[in-house]
Amino acid sequence: MVTSQLGRMVRYVRSRRTSQGSDAALSVNPDLPDNDLRRLRRIIDEAIGARGGEMAARRNAGSVAATFLNLNPQGRQRFFELLVTDYGHDASLVDAAAGALAQAGSPSDRHQAENDLRSALSARRVHLFRRFAGLDDGPALLVSLREDLLGRLADAPELRDLDHDLKRILEGWFDVSLLTLERLTWDSPASLLEKLIDYEAVHAIESWDDLKGRLAPDRRLYAFLHPAMPNDPLIFVEVALTAGISRSLTPVLDHDRDQVDPDKADSAIFYSISNCHRGLAGVTLGDLLIKSVVELVSTEFPSVKQFATLSPLPGFRRWLEAQIVDGSFVPNEGIQVDLGPDQNITSEQLADLISGPLPPDGDQGLEAARTSLTQLGSHYLANARRGPRALDPVAHFHLSNGARIEQLNWWANPSAAGWERGLAMMVNYQYHLKNIEQNHDRYLIDGEVTVADGVLKMVGYQG
Repeated sequence: MVTSQLGRMVRYVRSRRTSQGSDAALSVNPDLPDNDLRRLRRIIDEAIGARGGEMAARRNAGSVAATFLNLNPQGRQRFFELLVTDYGHDASLVDAAAGALAQAGSPSDRHQAENDLRSALSARRVHLFRRFAGLDDGPALLVSLREDLLGRLADAPELRDLDHDLKRILEGWFDVSLLTLERLTWDSPASLLEKLIDYEAVHAIESWDDLKGRLAPDRRLYAFLHPAMPNDPLIFVEVALTAGISRSLTPVLDHDRDQVDPDKADSAIFYSISNCHRGLAGVTLGDLLIKSVVELVSTEFPSVKQFATLSPLPGFRRWLEAQIVDGSFVPNEGIQVDLGPDQNITSEQLADLISGPLPPDGDQGLEAARTSLTQLGSHYLANARRGPRALDPVAHFHLSNGARIEQLNWWANPSAAGWERGLAMMVNYQYHLKNIEQNHDRYLIDGEVTVADGVLKMVGYQG
């Protein structure tokens, strides 16, 4: 996915300078040395404390935002560290509020003490973020701010509390009740369609002709939009209306195909779901998108009775490579592996195949490994876990939404990207409307993965 973070930031700076004047941002060194940090801190204090009234607080918040966007990576790191060290909550106030709560006698005293404790636990920086949200393009600024922050957490875990606060603010601003679900067509604004090309994260859109093919009469593309970002989609899904469930990506993306009459289609295939902004990671959008699209499609096309995905296995190859020990394929976790028809592939040959480039279609080594790899892929989907959740992130997403693992498809995406992700295999997750809620509860509450019988047989289940 091509990130638009820098473009959003530059546009925001320009808008601030246009609306507030050329001095909206402080004149500081991009590294934010100590003397400039102290100057910025005074403006932050004025923005949070609303010194001079709300209009002055808004202006000061705009100055802080514009200053941040002019900083280089080192300066932004110092800005984040300042928010963590100097703008958290006051520990003495928290202790006092907790003590008052413990001593509260009457219900009214307890109610007041609980409110006081909640207020004391709220970090001062949250007030700054709320000021940011009220600026022109403020929600987009917060998304960009968190996007920058997320890229730092691995090396700076002390910033996680800051991320927690930003995420909570974004969850409020991007609550699904505030979003609109729109079908995008070739007649949608060009600026919006251009972003689809940038944001497509699963199957790259190669050209405007490619995009036009994905908006054909037997195709649908739906996106969630926010009123504060009307020309910037948050998440979108591409849908193919088909006769039967698609088992291969090639015909889905073939724009020279014989098109299906949408009114005669019996299946809707979700073949690409793209989250457009890393800054919204963890803010729930995808589950409602799929369920909303299912409702729209079933209403528009009563003949469509099957709803399924054609999904990648983004973690499968990495998981398999972890089974290679000293150059040989040594499966763990009690996996029983059939090394192909007539035992004509060795574990060393299988290891070489997994670690190598995309083989040509019909390659003898590939065909010899077919049984083994489909068995291992089925095991990966049904059994590989990270704690209580499925190891594969796409599997976790769809299982959380109430889907069933329906079928593993061999050689479904014979491209370099398809090989890198899942050794050219893809998965159908099927949404059986009457079982969505039950499957959702089984997975998230009981930790049970709903799997079709065909996949279970591949992993030796004898139930």
